[in-house]
Amino acid sequence: MNFDEFTGTVQHRLELPGTGETVRTIRATLMTLGQRLPEGNAEDLAASLPMEIKWYMTGAVDDHGQRFDWSEFVDRVSEIERSEPVDAAYHARVVIDLVHTLVPESDFRQLREALPESEDDENWRKLFEVVDQGGWGEGRESQTGGGPQS
Repeated sequence: MNFDEFTGTVQHRLELPGTGETVRTIRATLMTLGQRLPEGNAEDLAASLPMEIKWYMTGAVDDHGQRFDWSEFVDRVSEIERSEPVDAAYHARVVIDLVHTLVPESDFRQLREALPESEDDENWRKLFEVVDQGGWGEGRESQTGGGPQS
């Protein structure tokens, strides 16, 4: 998948009006995730992504391995994306689902293991809700009663 296909897929799934908003959404999610992950984990996860997308997790991040919870993640994504936190959280889930389809399972498992799953955290598992519901097609059906229209 190349940059245009990646951004087009995200734009379609999120029904965003333009490429600018779509790129900002992708950048917000992946740059913030890159800030949270240790540098090696971010590089491993990004290695299978299009070069321009990979850069958001690696080159655009000055300080990897920051410690912040799910709520702070959503706030940061929301600020960069210029959206409401509830929208930013959903957008992040959809971007992560697409990333899941492109990276080796071992790298995706490493992502899950790098994020805490304690009860006192607001639970990073929320980031994987679309993936855990079976991915875009299955998750969409359970949320709306139908899959993507062809």
